[in-house]
Amino acid sequence: MKRELLQKLRKKNNLTQQEVAEILEITPVFYGMIERGERNPSLELAKKIADLFDSTIDEIFFNTKLYKLYNGQSTA
Repeated sequence: MKRELLQKLRKKNNLTQQEVAEILEITPVFYGMIERGERNPSLELAKKIADLFDSTIDEIFFNTKLYKLYNGQSTA
């Protein structure tokens, strides 16, 4: 399952996959695989990603409130 929200957050922050990977200290290939949903990050890495985008693990990886807001769905 492609993680479109993760891609939207990265682009909103004007970051490339390369830049995010450097911040997270992982390879750009691995970050791309996470963004495409081909690989899952460890809990520690998921937390770093959530912190980077001022979000939570749930919002980014489990399609909760933030996901719905970015996709024009009601959160009520």
